[in-house]
Formats: sequence, structure tokens, C-alpha cells
Amino acid sequence: MKATVYVTLKAGIHDPQGEAIRQSLSTLGFDSIQGVRVGKYLEIEISETDPSTTEATVKQICEKLLANTVIEDFRFELRAS
Repeated sequence: MKATVYVTLKAGIHDPQGEAIRQSLSTLGFDSIQGVRVGKYLEIEISETDPSTTEATVKQICEKLLANTVIEDFRFELRAS
């Protein structure tokens, strides 16, 4: 199976990288951009066929390694590879 994982900062957490991108966009003439948030996108291939086992495994991976759950949220999608 393949897991697509998205990790983003929680609402209310300052995103300096996103702010730098927003300022750069403004400098380039994109004045209508009000905010940018930066996150992580990951694709993980897992040699598991049971969706519930795969879901539990990916959740543990996110909680233990990919996301700092104090300041970041994560979500993922599973599909057959």
C-alpha cells in the first residue's frame, strides 16, 4: 500500500518560512496573497495489504517521527500501490 502523509503547523503556530514566502510573493507583485503556510508532504510505500493494519502503522510513524504533535497536525491517505 502507499500512504500519502501531510504534516502542517497547527493553527496559531507562527510559520516564519511561510511568512518569508508571503513577503517574497508580495515583492514579486502578488499583493493579494494574505498568508502562506508551509508543511511536509511524504509518500510511504508499505508492504502491508490490510488497510486497518496499515492505518495503525502510518499513524504510529507520524506520531513517533514525522510530526511534532505539540505544534503540528498530520493527516494521511491510503491507497493500493
